[in-house]
Amino acid sequence: MGDPKGFLKATRELPKSRPPKERIDDYREIYLPFPVEKTVVQASRCMDCGIPFCHNGCPLGNIIPEFNDAVYREDWQLAYEILSSTNNFPEFTGRICPAPCETACVLGINQPAVAIEHIEKSIIEQAFERGLVKAYPPSERTGKRVAVIGSGPSGLAAAAQLNKAGHTVTVFERKDRIGGLLRYGIPDFKLEKHVIDRRIAVMEAEGVKFQTNANVGENISVESLQEEFDAICLCGGSTIPRDLKIPGRELKGIYFAMEFLEQSNRRIAGESINPDEVLMATGKNVIVIGGGDTGSDCVGTSNRHRAESITQIELLSKPPDGRAEETPWPQWPMMLRTSSSHEEGADRHWAVLTKSFHGDDQGNVKSLKVVDIEWTRDQLTGRSGFAEVEGTERDLPCDLALLAIGYLHPQHTGLLDLLGVEYDERGNVRTQNYQTSIENVFSAGDMRRGQSLVVWAISEGREAARAIDTYLMGESSLEGKTVSQLVIED
Repeated sequence: MGDPKGFLKATRELPKSRPPKERIDDYREIYLPFPVEKTVVQASRCMDCGIPFCHNGCPLGNIIPEFNDAVYREDWQLAYEILSSTNNFPEFTGRICPAPCETACVLGINQPAVAIEHIEKSIIEQAFERGLVKAYPPSERTGKRVAVIGSGPSGLAAAAQLNKAGHTVTVFERKDRIGGLLRYGIPDFKLEKHVIDRRIAVMEAEGVKFQTNANVGENISVESLQEEFDAICLCGGSTIPRDLKIPGRELKGIYFAMEFLEQSNRRIAGESINPDEVLMATGKNVIVIGGGDTGSDCVGTSNRHRAESITQIELLSKPPDGRAEETPWPQWPMMLRTSSSHEEGADRHWAVLTKSFHGDDQGNVKSLKVVDIEWTRDQLTGRSGFAEVEGTERDLPCDLALLAIGYLHPQHTGLLDLLGVEYDERGNVRTQNYQTSIENVFSAGDMRRGQSLVVWAISEGREAARAIDTYLMGESSLEGKTVSQLVIED
């Protein structure tokens, strides 16, 4: 490494964010500019450790020590070349990845971990600023045509890699803009949409074709795709949300989180919203059910709507402030995480069970009955259970309830059922080496593995592209994961 003692000279430092009271007035990204010189110092903290566990902490297998060293030496072109060799979209992961690489950082055992995610974002932003990100269409085409269904991170990654291999790729998106979850699920204060548009423009210049308002199985027949394309890659995501089946669920004012977030993103983009279906938190007592990232995004959006109050509840117990003993380094740690949205204001409660919704005479939700619970574990079977805490049942004011409790599996009706693909025990598309039960149909991302992280979706798209390229050509020159990474994942 350029400075093997860098971690002794500097501690971890990240960009500061705009004050919460200021940033809830807009939907721009929250972080203030960070001097390049400080990023160089942060890169110097990467140790010359014998085994860089960050490699396996990253689902993409990013070559982290090497790009950190290039940043330390201020060789931004080399840093970009190293990073882009494993990650098609560091501008996305550098903003919204929870950074499992950092929790696996060797320095993180006894010091604050290296600021890998920030360095990654800095590399790609410097690359765009310096004109290093250019379109590189393949020098020759294979004559093979591939359809990618879904334009979320897995679909975009698969398309980029397949195009790089020389295949002619068309991405089909059922909505009116490209980006999937990135476009419609992630709020602008975490990922402004010009970042997506900038990348799509590069992919189009490289020859990837995009077709929007293209719902395969409805306005595009499955048969036509099978006739026109040599292979199909299913990247439609996990889109069937988990519901909360308690009394009062039919009341007005109870929505799935993605309904709320998508409409907000569309409104910010300047799209017209049906006046009869306007979904706003303004002046309302909002309850967000679910303590994950999606729930946090609902909190941040509700703050910008100027909700009267925001309460977020979670069924599980409150995690510890630091790494739990059962998730030692270098595992992903079970610990309390406070997002920028929480900093802007919300009451958070853990180990709370929802009992029933209650409404007014017009059928509008007005309250949610909850009760505290205590979790227990059976010493013989290891199974967890809970019991209600006597005397804690209460009603919470609720004019708007947002269900952010995860997803079950992809939508079966339409495309998947028409194709006749097999499903696994969880209802996801069953595959072997990304190949479905239909020879020329492959799948990647949440549609195949279940609800997961954006960084996993990109990894899945890349690996599926390699499998498709091998199927079409007999072999593949596309980058793939190392044997050690594949063994660890299995």
